[in-house]
Amino acid sequence: MKNLFNKVRLASHFTAGSFFLAAVMAAPHALAHDVAAERIKQLEQSLQAIQVELQRMKSESAQAAQKVKSIEQTATQTEQKVIGLEERKTELSGRVDPLSARIGSDITEKTRMLHFRGGFAHMMNHRNGVSIQSQVSPVGAQDQSDKEGWYVGAGIDWGLTRDMWGLMPKTTVFAELMFEYKQFGAHVLGNGAVGNAPSMLAGGAVNPINVTVSQFTVSASPKIKFFEGSKIRPWVIPAGLAVHVMSPPSESITVLAPGVQFGAGLDYNIWKDFFVGIEGRYHLTAGRTDNVNLSGMTAGGYVGIGF
Repeated sequence: MKNLFNKVRLASHFTAGSFFLAAVMAAPHALAHDVAAERIKQLEQSLQAIQVELQRMKSESAQAAQKVKSIEQTATQTEQKVIGLEERKTELSGRVDPLSARIGSDITEKTRMLHFRGGFAHMMNHRNGVSIQSQVSPVGAQDQSDKEGWYVGAGIDWGLTRDMWGLMPKTTVFAELMFEYKQFGAHVLGNGAVGNAPSMLAGGAVNPINVTVSQFTVSASPKIKFFEGSKIRPWVIPAGLAVHVMSPPSESITVLAPGVQFGAGLDYNIWKDFFVGIEGRYHLTAGRTDNVNLSGMTAGGYVGIGF
């Protein structure tokens, strides 16, 4: 009986040892299985991330391709427009103005010009001022200046529109601001009242002094120039405002007289921005200002600088 118990106990020990040995041998396999499962899981996550990145790159590539296609379409449209403009330019170049074709193409178009003027001046009426001929004090010398004289002046043309506000192509409208000095005599004998040294009203002998008869004019006018792009450009002033300052003054000591200015002329482009020209102007003052009528005309030439 005792031997049987020992055998049973030995068998149980053997069985337990076998189970322990089996467990010990199975543990590395289970651990390896867990590591492999974790590794597979990581690989699946990496593959999913790669798929997401590939999808994003594919979407960006499609957008880039769309942008490239849009740019190509825009470039094609731009090229077609350029070709159309070149064809239009070629078509217009065949319509060169005959005058421009004859005088060359080295024209510089400026919208402003400074010009210096000078020439001949003429009065329509004699000047009867207090220091010359006097109806108030008709004593001593009663002289009158000549109707003919000379003038110098300057002005500036400021461009407003190159096609007369859409009404006439190649027709430039300028605003002209001009001033000029005219002289009709520097040795005109003054009358005895105030143009005598001493005055004959104070009992002095006849000793008339020399009086300079002059006139200063400031005007603002629209100036219309034709044939833009040509070396020769005629122009007209349809009407402009002019204010005249007379010297000596009238018998009632008036020095200012407003009027209207009319004019016409011709520009010629000699080189780059330099011009020469001829002109004629007529100044009209309505009636007489204290027995003085300043209506007259000027004719001369000028030199201009465009800028």
